[in-house]
Amino acid sequence: MIRSELVRMLVEENPGLSVREVEKVVTVFFDEIVRRLSEDGRVELRGFGAFSTRARDARTGRNPRTGESVDVDAKRVPYFKPGKEMRVRLNVS
Repeated sequence: MIRSELVRMLVEENPGLSVREVEKVVTVFFDEIVRRLSEDGRVELRGFGAFSTRARDARTGRNPRTGESVDVDAKRVPYFKPGKEMRVRLNVS
């Protein structure tokens, strides 16, 4: 699902809201998750999962085209851990 599909689905399920209002809600929702993660925080959505960041150490990588060694800086990367309810629903036959 892409963002526009999410907005369209939410508009269909909430006929009292305009497309512009739903887009604003979706934008604020995602922006707040990113803001909290950028502050080294954690976002937990009960029944869905938790977003956090993990540190990656600096390392030496390889350019796949040339095979040349490349230094890769240390960085934080987003991480998502699904909640129990999501894991159960995904594994129901």
